[in-house]
Amino acid sequence: MSMIKTPHINAEEGAFAKTVLMPGDPLRAKYIAETYLENPRLVTSVRNMFGYTGTYKGREISVMGSGMGMPSIGIYSYELFSFFGVENIIRIGSAGAYSDKLKVRDIVIGMGACTNSNYAHQYNLKGTFAPIADYELMQKAIDIAKEQGTPVVVGNVLSSDPFYDADPTARDRWKEMGVLCVEMEAAALYMNAAKLNKKALCICTISDHLYTGEELSAEERQVTFNKMMEIALELA
Repeated sequence: MSMIKTPHINAEEGAFAKTVLMPGDPLRAKYIAETYLENPRLVTSVRNMFGYTGTYKGREISVMGSGMGMPSIGIYSYELFSFFGVENIIRIGSAGAYSDKLKVRDIVIGMGACTNSNYAHQYNLKGTFAPIADYELMQKAIDIAKEQGTPVVVGNVLSSDPFYDADPTARDRWKEMGVLCVEMEAAALYMNAAKLNKKALCICTISDHLYTGEELSAEERQVTFNKMMEIALELA
């Protein structure tokens, strides 16, 4: 098989499945591959951004880290969609809760992704683009969660460029608009999918609450988000 080389992925043609799960942390990708996939094989490791392909219940599926932030997932998702035949990318990550309805380890499905990023500027649109999930993937994820007995909250998330926002009151205004939580990747993923006529979905587990102060450790974030992972795996 021939090699397909981009600046960030070096894999054989056909190395990736049609569906790729994308946690931010490459070590979480490694954990998912080794825990859930049968016969997982490492297909790319450029910059230690590990990507694996294996099977889950007889279905081929890939998992690869995306890194942190919209520029990073923007690069990896674009290359997977454009050069490696990937049709569906499901982000599985952590998020900080805004909503009083949420607590640590709750699962949020991002129906839409607000953003303070300028990512959409590249499209030269004469207005504001609203990044949204693929409806079929989202509905299937909701149905799977119900079958598994896993409660999920569906709604708007915020994809933020800054992690440490210089305006400490910004979160209050997003919360007032009904935004459930903050993460850093979904909006760029949704925009890439829209532009390239592909499908994308963001599923997040709440790792900390920005109003109550409740939070998980870095190790817990890496290896304990199993319910979210199991929903995503069934989507393949």
